[in-house]
Amino acid sequence: VQLQASGGGLVQAGGSLRLSCAASGRTFSSYIMGWFRQAPGKEREFVAAISWSDGSTYYADSVKGRFTISRDNAKNTVYLQMNSLKPEDTAVYYCSTRHQSDSSWGYWGQGTLVTVSS
Repeated sequence: VQLQASGGGLVQAGGSLRLSCAASGRTFSSYIMGWFRQAPGKEREFVAAISWSDGSTYYADSVKGRFTISRDNAKNTVYLQMNSLKPEDTAVYYCSTRHQSDSSWGYWGQGTLVTVSS
């Protein structure tokens, strides 16, 4: 399994960015794709997740109403649309995937840095 994240960058507070994660290496119909982030000096935290099969979505409270996770099954790509960005959203964002029956996230992509200036 390979996960390729992209789309990070520098944006002013209140702005928007869209992250992409292209997945390859297997059929993902029974998998869940997630986005996590790690800010400097902090632990990695869950941001959002989506089921490849039925599109069910899950969000951390800190991003509800501002971030939207979506998928394009034909492209095996998951997106994270981030609106109303805040300086506290600054972090390295990682995509990950796990089988829907697994409790741990087994596959990780490289991170993409999002910097939100005040």
